[in-house]
Amino acid sequence: MKTAALFHRLGGLLACALALVAFHATALAQSNWPDRPVKLVVPFPPGGGTDIVARAMGQGLSEKLGQPVVIDNKPGASTIIGTDAVAKAAPDGYTLLLSGSTSYSVNPALRAKLPYDPVRDLAPIAIVARTPLVLVVGAGTPWRSLPELIAAAKAKPKSIRYATFGAGSGPHLAGELFALAAGIQLQDIPYKGSSQGSMAVIGGEIEIGLDTVAAVAPHVRSGKLRALGIVGATRSSMLPEVRTLAEQGLPDATFDAWYGFAAPARTPAPVLDKLARAVTATMGNAALQAQLRAQGMEPVAIGASAFRSQMESEISRYRALAHRAGIAAE
Repeated sequence: MKTAALFHRLGGLLACALALVAFHATALAQSNWPDRPVKLVVPFPPGGGTDIVARAMGQGLSEKLGQPVVIDNKPGASTIIGTDAVAKAAPDGYTLLLSGSTSYSVNPALRAKLPYDPVRDLAPIAIVARTPLVLVVGAGTPWRSLPELIAAAKAKPKSIRYATFGAGSGPHLAGELFALAAGIQLQDIPYKGSSQGSMAVIGGEIEIGLDTVAAVAPHVRSGKLRALGIVGATRSSMLPEVRTLAEQGLPDATFDAWYGFAAPARTPAPVLDKLARAVTATMGNAALQAQLRAQGMEPVAIGASAFRSQMESEISRYRALAHRAGIAAE
């Protein structure tokens, strides 16, 4: 009996010792983080607004973290493929997400079935930039003003096509909100990202693009695209002469895009704290801010708590708007 009790006590002590060793090993690993390259998943192809932000931020983060930050473009399914990959990644700080509001609020608002829940499966780190969308048409189209485009769409419902990043993406929601506000019917056509969508409009394959100022401003300046309205709440310093849709009588069509960093849920708090400090320090760089502004973006530093609040409030708002506009994404 005494021997059994002794072994029981020794077993308990050994379990405690092992747990203590595991705890210290985990704490040591977190304190040494990162000790290898960090992967930053961008759920869009190279060349779009999200990719621009990722590559601008990547170098600065590499310097702050002391390890390479490797951009991993995973486009497809309206950002779901890349976002889900991060949501299901090991929560160790070595796989991060940089995406726009499509991943964080638009998809959850419009899609009844997602393989991830951004509130449950992602740990917000920071929103780092905002950018308005702009409505553009190809240079070969006859429309030189928003009223002309609206009149043409009213004359032939569903005959005018616009590019999206897939059903339920930001451009899809923005396009449907524009159509609802203007009292017209448009036809959405899905593409994998900004580059493909812009080329389709430029080439005359479709008529309208709804994309970030960062992605399409060079084409507007070159004359390949014609900007008819800023979809965001304010004008863009990159295209200051282009009036907002609200200024042109369509306030209900307002839609702003933003970009945020997140990690898998259950990523250790010390790692998230290091990431937040690194992101904030990187965003404080004047040269980086100038680089983003040159791309039509507004640098911001919105922390994790406010990020989560914005995400949750937008999900509620866009869900109500989608119901009102009859938008559904499967």
